[in-house]
Amino acid sequence: MSLKNKLNRLKPHISTSGTSNTITSKSERIEVPFLQKWESENTAPYFFDQDYCLVREVKYPLSQKHGHYHFHDFLTAVEIWNKRPVSHPLSAEGHRPEELFFFDTETTGLGGGVGNTIFLLGYASVVGENLVLRQHILPHPGAEVPLYQSFLEKINYKTLVTYNGKSFDWPQVKTRHTLVRDHVPKLPAFGHFDLYHAARRLWKHKLERLKLAVVERDVLGIVRENDIPGFLAPMIYFDFIESKQPDGMLGVIKHNEIDILSLVTLYTHLTFQLCGMDSNQTRKESFEVGRWYDSLGQKEEAAKVLIKLAEGSDMTSLQAKLSLAYQSKKIQNWEGSLPLFLEVADAGSDHQSQEACIEVAKIYEHKLKDFQKALDYCSKAIEIAENMKVPMQKIQKQLEMRRNRLELKFAKFPR
Repeated sequence: MSLKNKLNRLKPHISTSGTSNTITSKSERIEVPFLQKWESENTAPYFFDQDYCLVREVKYPLSQKHGHYHFHDFLTAVEIWNKRPVSHPLSAEGHRPEELFFFDTETTGLGGGVGNTIFLLGYASVVGENLVLRQHILPHPGAEVPLYQSFLEKINYKTLVTYNGKSFDWPQVKTRHTLVRDHVPKLPAFGHFDLYHAARRLWKHKLERLKLAVVERDVLGIVRENDIPGFLAPMIYFDFIESKQPDGMLGVIKHNEIDILSLVTLYTHLTFQLCGMDSNQTRKESFEVGRWYDSLGQKEEAAKVLIKLAEGSDMTSLQAKLSLAYQSKKIQNWEGSLPLFLEVADAGSDHQSQEACIEVAKIYEHKLKDFQKALDYCSKAIEIAENMKVPMQKIQKQLEMRRNRLELKFAKFPR
């Protein structure tokens, strides 16, 4: 008898419900230490593959405030991007709010590779009138199959939102998933908004460190109370593995929860900053927004921001004028760039003025053939360089060579 015929004869004896009961009874025999304590913290066991993980779910109404914003302001942020035809790495154009997936992990170390285990996968997304936060907890080494099964079985999102997740969190997820990929669903292909790089662009001028906790405190108005420092999380997890006591882990879980909620607030704030909707935006922040748009080739958006800033006479105004001058220079609009470079060149004796002096000298020498003025501004640039606290010998040498060349040109073609 062939194998196919043997299998056909066995079909009447195979019961789907019987298989399910076997799995259920196996799950029921697995004891979850301190289950009542976990359940009181909105956490339930998830049984799979003769093992289990823990899954916590908390719902926040969109009217809830976290820092300077309510969660429903995030809906406004997504709406703003969908109404603005602007290409930007953080643009949610084409997305619905519920398609963004605010994600963070806790791991046993800061390095990469298979030796670093993820013991907590957390994320939040909008569901109806709530922000729903879920956290998948590894109760012991070896339970990664149920951990990733519970995490991946219902994922239906378009874009990850993380803080330094491109460099750390998601690559680490990929590494760990590789070890159990034959037993769990595939990792989906996500878009990715990494808010760390945005925070660095906008606030590196005022924040010494760009850890999320620092951005929370100094930018978002979020104050953590009785928070467990992130660097203690691995030690607390290892203690939890030995003792099974949930108390320490609950502190780590709360830390992770605040991290995730702060991503929602941070994305909202960044959107309001980038789209000119933040009434408390500083001039320096506005300049960084304009400069970012300029670096992306969004010249019109950059100009909108920089032209407003250029109306003043403070340092930020000079920076804006210098940026606008470079924009004009790039399209060879010398008549537009020269007055702006001149304003900055004549406004002071710092590095910005020196930079503008060099650009003025170039235009006078190569475009207008006015060697006297080119020589004057080259000499001014050298004077500024000599008075700087930190000498820039390479630039000084280049300027000396430029001045010698201009002196020869002026002697040959005096006006």
